[in-house]
Amino acid sequence: MTEAEQLFEQVYRTYGPSLYRFCLIQMKNPADAEDAAQTAMLRLWQSGQAFPDDDQLRYWLVRVTVNVCKDACRSPWRRRMVPLDHCREPAFDTPEHQTLYAEVMALPAKYRLPLYLYYYEGYAVAEVGELLGLKPSTVQTRLARAREKLKAQLKEE
Repeated sequence: MTEAEQLFEQVYRTYGPSLYRFCLIQMKNPADAEDAAQTAMLRLWQSGQAFPDDDQLRYWLVRVTVNVCKDACRSPWRRRMVPLDHCREPAFDTPEHQTLYAEVMALPAKYRLPLYLYYYEGYAVAEVGELLGLKPSTVQTRLARAREKLKAQLKEE
């Protein structure tokens, strides 16, 4: 294996699972999420770009993944597709985590994606804004509204 292949494999092992989870949040379908994550990694391989540090590489990968997911969601084929009813969902230790996951997945994408990037991936508000192409104030507003919606939904149950 060449040095470039070894480096790519290391990047895939490091960032692949995170990209897949992000795609799953966006696409809501494991097969589509796998395709989108693989497409993002393929674009990294094709770019042949060298990054000075891991932060810039991670930022580039997430930004490309956001664009790949947007492109996939806009495709005419996807708009006509009927979603699968029996998608694999992650297993959780407690029913509370399962309930919270279901409520987060029920949110519109404009609230679901900032929540995921901010709370799960640990990005700052400004970074989430850059990744999603939004102003930081918009990200803060969407996070606040998402928390309000979740709180209201969870109180109903």
